[in-house]
Amino acid sequence: MIRSTVSALALTTFMTAPAMAQEVWVSNERDNTISIIDVPTMEVVETIEVGARPRGIMFSHDHKVAYLCASDDSTIQVIDVATREILHNLPSGENPETFALHPDNRHIYISNEDDNITSVLDVVDRRIVAQIPVGVEPEGKAINRAGTIAITTSETTNMAHWINTETYEIFQNSLVGSRPRHAEFTSDDKRLFVSAEIGGGLHVFDTETFEELAEIRFDIPDVHPHDVQPVGFKLTEDMSRVYVALGPANRIAVVDAETYEVLDYHLVGRRVWHMAMSDDETKLFTTNGVSGDVTIIDLERQEPVKTVKVGRFPWGAAYRPADS
Repeated sequence: MIRSTVSALALTTFMTAPAMAQEVWVSNERDNTISIIDVPTMEVVETIEVGARPRGIMFSHDHKVAYLCASDDSTIQVIDVATREILHNLPSGENPETFALHPDNRHIYISNEDDNITSVLDVVDRRIVAQIPVGVEPEGKAINRAGTIAITTSETTNMAHWINTETYEIFQNSLVGSRPRHAEFTSDDKRLFVSAEIGGGLHVFDTETFEELAEIRFDIPDVHPHDVQPVGFKLTEDMSRVYVALGPANRIAVVDAETYEVLDYHLVGRRVWHMAMSDDETKLFTTNGVSGDVTIIDLERQEPVKTVKVGRFPWGAAYRPADS
């Protein structure tokens, strides 16, 4: 009798357990922590201690684990989303800064900034399967939806390197503006966007011809052009908009991704770095390094609605949908 009572109680507890809400995980570079923001309440609900100098952060495609570049520890940390515990560390090569996950949910392409290498990590076998020499100070990473092309941007070489994901060989190099930081493919894989931090522009390439289609420039009243430094950005799934973090300009630019016209600017925190977007594309979360906070922008109203204090020098951000 006691046994059945306990079983019933356990079943009731399981059935009434609260659903996991939407979250944004933010890596705090100077605090060696991750701040977890609950999206419905727009508040930090938990802080996780992690490795040294956390920067790039992303979720597996099923959102069961988070991957984190612990740059000064030269490792990729794997964090259980449900328990918030670090499960294990993975080899990454020296000083991993950013990365991208292949559609197979198994291979991670990593920028090793100090060694001028892109490392390819197999998260199942827990080993590096390839190391690809690239330009000086690699940073930005992107992989197309087909999983056939990986991109590495090299800050000092001022190039985007196109890598064949089957042969692990570079088959094309594209010159961009000074200090390229971030790269993303459009959802149809037909265009590649690359930000140039010191160059001050956002470059757009045709992925079949490698021709540069446009360079988007930003002109903000009362902001010195030297402070307009594009870093992270997000493309909408329908390819209609691209939101661009402009660094010490403390602005997010809203760009028509088809006409390349700059439509608006949103004032955010100091030195906006990267961002995450909700899966329904109604909210944008920007990491503001110097002010140590995250600005939440309502994309339906097209205005910032809240600033959330996180750790020191927030760097990366990743969005996790509810009940995933």
